[in-house]
Amino acid sequence: MKICIFGAGGVGGYFGGRLAEAGEDVHFVARGAHAEAMRKHGLTVSSVGGDVKLDSVNVIQSPRSAGPFDIVLVGVKAWQVIEAAESIKGSVADYGVVIPLLNGVEASEQLVSVLGPDNVVEGLCGIVAYIEQPGHINHVGLDPFIQLGERDGSSSARLAEVVSLFNRAKGITASLPEDMRVALWRKFLFIVAMSGVGAVTRAPIGVSRSIPATRKLLIGCVTEAATVGRALGVPLPDDIVDGVMKVVDGAPAEATASMQRDIASGKPSELATQNAAVVRLGTEVNIDTPINEFISAALTPLERRARGDVSF
Repeated sequence: MKICIFGAGGVGGYFGGRLAEAGEDVHFVARGAHAEAMRKHGLTVSSVGGDVKLDSVNVIQSPRSAGPFDIVLVGVKAWQVIEAAESIKGSVADYGVVIPLLNGVEASEQLVSVLGPDNVVEGLCGIVAYIEQPGHINHVGLDPFIQLGERDGSSSARLAEVVSLFNRAKGITASLPEDMRVALWRKFLFIVAMSGVGAVTRAPIGVSRSIPATRKLLIGCVTEAATVGRALGVPLPDDIVDGVMKVVDGAPAEATASMQRDIASGKPSELATQNAAVVRLGTEVNIDTPINEFISAALTPLERRARGDVSF
């Protein structure tokens, strides 16, 4: 299969690197110094599960220059999804799949708004990775996984084939959850807690989970998001909060979330699709979310400054 990695940061760089290592036909859409380094020197992935050094990789400016693609993995930031979809349009094979690997729960709807419903599926991943320097991805935690599902909840031969392909690559575990909505929201509950509390405290997860006051915030974030999800019709299990906190407790102590790192670095972040999304979706279903509202409010000035809306 021909694969496009749209966004070669920590997520796209890792999974694309592993697929290329396995011999798949992988093309990376990347920008700036990272793209230039990949063109000149290839891609290096440092990983707790074994390193990868690819001396040469395919780096393209647009999917249209190399398509059609059977698989497009979308690993951009949440506010870049529509722009990415416009670039992807016209470059997907008839039975190809476009898979969002973002942190929120609304990316597939955004992709469908541009690309239509035929090729877009639901997707999520688990990994702690980031760009160490141009051309170099550092995977520092979690056993990387990808979960996929058709948007209507049906099973499909095309996704079974994609999962089989992913599982042939070293360092990737792929699966088809029984209920993709539950899987998406379980990931969402984890990331809004880790991102929001981490961004406010500027502490790694090992510190936040060990101090009673900040652990209470983590549990509160998860609980509020779960209440919103159920109100939206997602059949989250009764023990979802305990289950998510087990994931929090199992994360590497030094781990930080990408939203947390972006805010600390003065960059635009995914606040609008994480903690602020919990507040927005909660308002739609008349659910109060005071902890996520506090976190969103506390971080909004930094977000506005990063986007050039205010200065201080």
